[in-house]
Amino acid sequence: MAELVRLEKIEASTLEQINALLRQLSERVPPCTPELLKSIVESPTLELWVAKENGAIVGMGELVIALKPEGTIAQIEDIVVDEAHRGKGFGKMLSEKLIERARTHGARVVQLSSRPSRTAANALYKKLGFRQHETNSYYLDL
Repeated sequence: MAELVRLEKIEASTLEQINALLRQLSERVPPCTPELLKSIVESPTLELWVAKENGAIVGMGELVIALKPEGTIAQIEDIVVDEAHRGKGFGKMLSEKLIERARTHGARVVQLSSRPSRTAANALYKKLGFRQHETNSYYLDL
């Protein structure tokens, strides 16, 4: 049985399962530390949701809430489903939950980014009503 839960309690295997998912998202993502995961769970502006099947974390996604002069903006980050569990609707469930939570926070818009190579994810986002925005995306490693 699948369930979606906001991560509020860190169990012994939680960090290991989160890091396994992050490695599937990108090889460049550094592992999450226990201290960082604790800060995320306690943050009032970030929600980490996980999809569980038979007690194991099989997917995750984050919602970041930003208060800006133009209004509340929500950013969906790091949606990833374990390779062995893809195609079962976990990505859709996580996306819909994060959109629902953005509405609860009063966000006027939800943003996300996705690599062009993630064709299934991009198709899902379009199906959920997201529109591709022409922009340059820049990163600066610190």
